[in-house]
Amino acid sequence: MKQIELIDISKSYDRQSNVLDEINLSIDKGEFFVLVGPSGCGKSTLLRMIAGLEEISGGVLKLNGEPANHLPPKHRNLSMVFQNYALYPHLTVEQNILFGLDVKKVNKQEQQRRLKETAEMIGLSHLLKRKPKELSGGQRQRVALARSVVSEAPLCLMDEPLSNLDAKLRAHMRVEIRRLQRKLGLTMIYVTHDQVEAMTMGDRIMVLNEGKVQQVGKPITLYNEPANTFVASFIGSPKMNLAGAELNFDKQMLVVEGQLTFNLSPVDLQHIPLMEKLTIGIRAEHIYPAFDREATHHLEVASVEQLGNETMVVFEEIGGQLWNAKWPGQWAVNPGETVPVHLSVRHFCFFDAATGQLVQAANNEQVQEVVAL
Repeated sequence: MKQIELIDISKSYDRQSNVLDEINLSIDKGEFFVLVGPSGCGKSTLLRMIAGLEEISGGVLKLNGEPANHLPPKHRNLSMVFQNYALYPHLTVEQNILFGLDVKKVNKQEQQRRLKETAEMIGLSHLLKRKPKELSGGQRQRVALARSVVSEAPLCLMDEPLSNLDAKLRAHMRVEIRRLQRKLGLTMIYVTHDQVEAMTMGDRIMVLNEGKVQQVGKPITLYNEPANTFVASFIGSPKMNLAGAELNFDKQMLVVEGQLTFNLSPVDLQHIPLMEKLTIGIRAEHIYPAFDREATHHLEVASVEQLGNETMVVFEEIGGQLWNAKWPGQWAVNPGETVPVHLSVRHFCFFDAATGQLVQAANNEQVQEVVAL
């Protein structure tokens, strides 16, 4: 069932230029949907339009199949978690959580039932009598989350709720929010600029840039088959390595930025679009160390990051951009060294050099499947 539908939604503040332009989207009941994009792309504005906090300039918003453009926020049956927690400093945790139920005049017995269930679920039972100033950032975010959950609204909107937390707590809260959403069967729309949050939390992701939809799909689809060079450079950590390339039909050769040459087999040519000027992209994990395999090229190391379980190697510029490689394990590589690597055109994504649109996705290995016992 389509719980939310956006049909040609646009937003303008001056009636001349749109900050959001013809957004078309449908979100199913029980789906965890992520809006992701750089700062200023319009994702928070779109969330506020769904909540009824921003006026819709054009198009139709439907909630549960009914037009909702002019429906006031209190009648949209949704809850919202803000970036800045939005807690009342003079109220206790318990009073903050129950504030919305008090406004709706829910009876006290029902309030206490919901409070007990929610506090136990989110781990706030021992903090109910404290004031917000006595809580850590993670605990405050849990209170904001509990206030949303206790409303029992089927639709929950979240506007960058983890951006004020440290990295370790963000990772923990990502898991906690996802578990809570599944347990309660909520439909959740989650706004973030952090593509790691988007990849790890969403059932589907919509990438926005300058008010326009770049791509909508499952996280792994956006990673493997980015619709354009913007999505390729935004989704993935580190981002996809991009460079200009020219295909020489006569010599059956692909030349990347005049620096890397690839002799092409008939099988390779089947994978490469027959266009003279292309933009190629390759993921960091597909730049292999060639110490245990045939080297195709030698690249100069610019920097090395030892992360324990893996080594991030940054190579000197190719076409004006540093290239990143991700090698499993620990590697004794030093900046300034020239190391052998193995590159294959079969791991290249090919984009139209003029438009930036994807022409041919990489021929990557199939996703591993785990058979449940």
